[in-house]
Amino acid sequence: MEEQINFQAGSNPVPKPTYSGSFGHGWDMMKKHFLELFLVILIQILLSLPFGLVNSFVDHQSFGYAFFSLFNVAYGILVMAPVSYGSKWVYLKAVRGEPFKAYELFYAFQNLGNIILANILVFAIIGIGIVLLIVPGIIFACKLAFVPYLVTDQKMEAVDAIKKSWDMTDGFGWTIFAMGFMSFFIALAGIICFIVGIFPAAIWISCAFATLYWSVSQKLAIKSS
Repeated sequence: MEEQINFQAGSNPVPKPTYSGSFGHGWDMMKKHFLELFLVILIQILLSLPFGLVNSFVDHQSFGYAFFSLFNVAYGILVMAPVSYGSKWVYLKAVRGEPFKAYELFYAFQNLGNIILANILVFAIIGIGIVLLIVPGIIFACKLAFVPYLVTDQKMEAVDAIKKSWDMTDGFGWTIFAMGFMSFFIALAGIICFIVGIFPAAIWISCAFATLYWSVSQKLAIKSS
């Protein structure tokens, strides 16, 4: 039986903040809430369609391509970043056993400015790390993995969320890295399974990372109480 922290939040017990605990709980929540979370993915796919229009219908040598490339950047920052943050919040509510609706991912737009700033700062920090021989970029990505949850769940300001994520992930860097590494193979297996397998794979991965954030935050809450 999966080890659990002696703590209850929502309607689910909190699993240990480990690789196996996160993927195990994530698997259970994927099965339990598949249809609702599949709808979250469909919304994200539909909203991402404008990105493909540039490559499909605009000549890459034309002035219009440069214009629509700028549109893609703006659309990514103003629309897809909040949607991504909002979806992580929905997954978090799901793994905690709290009532949720797929459309709640749009609630992130109420905190648009803060999400945009957090997304830009995280992208810049990881980008600088990648320039510094790649490995620092991987380390920075692991250290900042909890930023979207802190911004949406705890309503933290962007800079505070980055500092908090950096501190929270102490001792969990290898767990996050291992989960990211395993996620690649889970996604690959999903694609191999007649393409459509990517949907349960994506839900499972998202639930696992949301579970890790939740369990780490509750472990730290217990230690500080």
